[in-house]
Amino acid sequence: MPTLLIVHHTPSPNCQAMFEAVVSGAAAPEIEGVRVVRRAALSATAADVLDADGYLLGTPANLGYMSGALKHFFDQVYYPCLDTTKGRPFGYYVHGGNDVTGALRGIESVTTGLGWRRAAEAVTVTGEPDKAALERCWELGATIAAGLAD
Repeated sequence: MPTLLIVHHTPSPNCQAMFEAVVSGAAAPEIEGVRVVRRAALSATAADVLDADGYLLGTPANLGYMSGALKHFFDQVYYPCLDTTKGRPFGYYVHGGNDVTGALRGIESVTTGLGWRRAAEAVTVTGEPDKAALERCWELGATIAAGLAD
């Protein structure tokens, strides 16, 4: 059974709402045969990444960059997963107070280095996520999971 690994740093209510919407989409009843595994960025390991077939990443934009927790995750898994995970699909979402540009650039840079394939457009939200933003998060989770189910 394919596995979708959701790696997230969820320090705020806004990030939590986005995370819950992503998980809900990934675990939608109409998507069968995909195991969804959730890991906080500070506890996710290279073994988690190697055991998964696709990835969803979530982070706040802190001081113009991805969270230190997500950066730590990438630092821990980069070399152990570099050759084995090339070509695997991923998606991501980012929440920021006013600007997420640096976080997007950082995530794109690392995932390009890993050779991962972006399978959906990133969801970015500044300020409080509204209903439309949460629907985009749900769709992100559903899209990545459904791609693994095929």
